[in-house]
Amino acid sequence: MDIYDINEITDGYGERMRRLALFDPLSDLDRKREYDLNQQPVDMKGLGLLTLLFFFEQKLMRQYKTGVKELAAFLAQVTNRTYQLKTQDHERLARTLIQTFRPATGRKRGYQFYNWNKQIYETIEYSILKANNFDRTTNIQFYTLDEDGLELIFATKEFYSEFQLSINQLMLRKQLEKGEYKGALRQINEMVVDVETLEERIDRLKKDIQRSIVSEETFERYRELLDDIYHRLQREDEEFEELRQFVDETRKRLFSQDLHIKEKQNYQLIIKITRELESVHYRHAELLQSTMELKNTTLITAQESLYYTGIQVFNFDHDIVSQIVSTPLPLEAMKGVLQPFLKVEENLLWSPLTLFSDQNIIEEHDEQVEHHFYQIDDQSEDLYQQQLMTYYAQIMELFVTSYDQDGVRSLSEFIQYLQENDLQAVYDKRYFYDFWIILHQRSPVKNQLAIEDDGKSMLGRALKYLAGRTLTVEESKGKIIRATKRFSIQEFTITLEVDEHEL
Repeated sequence: MDIYDINEITDGYGERMRRLALFDPLSDLDRKREYDLNQQPVDMKGLGLLTLLFFFEQKLMRQYKTGVKELAAFLAQVTNRTYQLKTQDHERLARTLIQTFRPATGRKRGYQFYNWNKQIYETIEYSILKANNFDRTTNIQFYTLDEDGLELIFATKEFYSEFQLSINQLMLRKQLEKGEYKGALRQINEMVVDVETLEERIDRLKKDIQRSIVSEETFERYRELLDDIYHRLQREDEEFEELRQFVDETRKRLFSQDLHIKEKQNYQLIIKITRELESVHYRHAELLQSTMELKNTTLITAQESLYYTGIQVFNFDHDIVSQIVSTPLPLEAMKGVLQPFLKVEENLLWSPLTLFSDQNIIEEHDEQVEHHFYQIDDQSEDLYQQQLMTYYAQIMELFVTSYDQDGVRSLSEFIQYLQENDLQAVYDKRYFYDFWIILHQRSPVKNQLAIEDDGKSMLGRALKYLAGRTLTVEESKGKIIRATKRFSIQEFTITLEVDEHEL
């Protein structure tokens, strides 16, 4: 006969019984006998759950003054199609429901049970509803959900079993971090059960797909369902990889510190956890592979069979010819029936306006084939280049004038000079900043270049305004000029000096 670890099996027994005790008020309501005016029995247990949902909604809406009258109005609204009750009956039922969840004595409800983990009798006290406020002028008591009432609400909420494996993975990690290796091994056994449940669901889903896909809408619904399952299994597989690595690091740490000798039992548990975790991970990986095959083969095959079934079922003589011959249809309806089987309309007419459209004129002469790359003609002048030369000359002329007349010695002072003379359009363009960057790169600059190439370079026209002087553009560190929202430039110090050989 196997010897079981009773302490491990009954661990947390008191907490589990406390959760069961929260449902005890609903059982008390189920035993109450209430009838409407037609002697129809009233579902008191259902009204109890509706009462909890009502107080939960009031808590979400932050309605703190909720009492018997508010609950009675809610019950009258929700039962008006089911029961025949008077106004005083609604208030009586509301008081009964509230007193069941919160006894009139004001004390908490109690639940006695035998704790098989501690081998003693215990009494659990819990509170579903609590007093929230009291209106002294009208002598009305208001109520709200207590913490145990919220827990009871959440316990009745739908729980998705497909997330149970992810929850067990998180619990397994916490137990491994705390060193609770026996609990971790039990958690892995629960994960095996979860994987087996998933295998049964996938197998059942495969049969449903082969049997139930009868339309494109059904196909899309199953496709989205399989996508959700596949993505969830992928996340669980990643968590399995991290858990395996974590268990392996724990085993190596125990081995490196010689703890496998001192704590032989824990080390053996780690070895067993590693083996069991690998086993459940392998089964889960097979489940992931099965889901992928289900997406790529079974689902597509079902869609193709749906298409070919439609082709085989369709009978042209019966569905089209017989419909046209046997039914006296008007001309408009006949056109609609035949439209899918007709060719696309081909119109051979042409418009006289095509005479005025662009014509592709080709001269008739012998074409000479050039077997080399085209060369740029150095003598041709680009229009854009000519414009830049003109702009640069304008900027240089303005600067020389401001330098000689107003003592401008920096780029920021020059921009201020342009602002004062309503010439903001000059520094709003990019070529203004390109001009000063080029000058800074070539500084110091003389007008010798303009004389040598007869003013044909980009700066040729601009440098003529130097008139024998040397332009020096130096960078001033630490200051950035932002005259416009689009452009910014470093501050420059600009000087004009007369060449010594010109004197």
